[in-house]
Amino acid sequence: KAGARDYVTKPIDLEELSILIRRIKGYRGLAKENEILRQQLKARAATSDVIKFKSEKMAELVDLCGRIAPSQASALIQGETGTGKELFSRLIHNTSARAQRPFVAVNCAAIPETLIESELFGHEKGAFTGASQRRIGRFEQADGGTIFLDEIGELSPPVQVKLLRFLQEREFQRIGGERTLRADVRIVSATNQDLDARVKEGRFREDLFYRVNVVSMRIPPLRERREDIPVLIDHFIERFVRENHKKITGISREAKEILVQHNYPGNVRELENIIERAVVITRDSTITLQDLPFQGDLSAG
Repeated sequence: KAGARDYVTKPIDLEELSILIRRIKGYRGLAKENEILRQQLKARAATSDVIKFKSEKMAELVDLCGRIAPSQASALIQGETGTGKELFSRLIHNTSARAQRPFVAVNCAAIPETLIESELFGHEKGAFTGASQRRIGRFEQADGGTIFLDEIGELSPPVQVKLLRFLQEREFQRIGGERTLRADVRIVSATNQDLDARVKEGRFREDLFYRVNVVSMRIPPLRERREDIPVLIDHFIERFVRENHKKITGISREAKEILVQHNYPGNVRELENIIERAVVITRDSTITLQDLPFQGDLSAG
């Protein structure tokens, strides 16, 4: 009942015991092979669900995610806004042994500086004005899983110090608390800034930079991988047709060519917005130039 595979009775027959051990080793080998196959299938499913690509650059990044996922190493994902940094962080999580545990995303730039420490590490009741009850921070919520710190370069110096201590000791305290807490969390960070420059300017701690930057990835902007655009167009059309219950069979050749030429300052997020708009407003079964916001004028890009 406790999970024993088999048992032997006394007096022990050594030949019977040998056969039993070989049988159990075979079970363990099959279990390990099944786990490897499950992880491979999970990796393929995670990739096909969230990241559509054809370019060699993206293939290399997806391969890198697969190689670092089994480790505990912190990863830093760099790239312009809208390139899909969170998608890659989810891919790392979903193909790791932590996949069944929480994935917690925090946009450090969207939280006021006065609240970010409480958001990450929590606080005790009465720790400050307005703290009417205990708050469990994001690190506690992510215990056993992965925390994604988007725009990590926006963290204030005091929070950087506390984050560095957590990375070194895996320990922290809630604001106003005296008890030291532990959390088993893998940290994946992202930024659209040049953290090297911020370190030189004294705005980001050098020791923290090396801690979060064990493995570094740079996601290229969409204009540097135009061969991915047609794949993304088809993916977004299929998705938004399904979500909006439209009867659209595809996109005209002229409209697709214009979309491939556009420079996308907003990257994948901008293309996604363009396709959603086109699916919603078109009255035809095919998306045409008239359904695009620029209709052939590429000056915006």
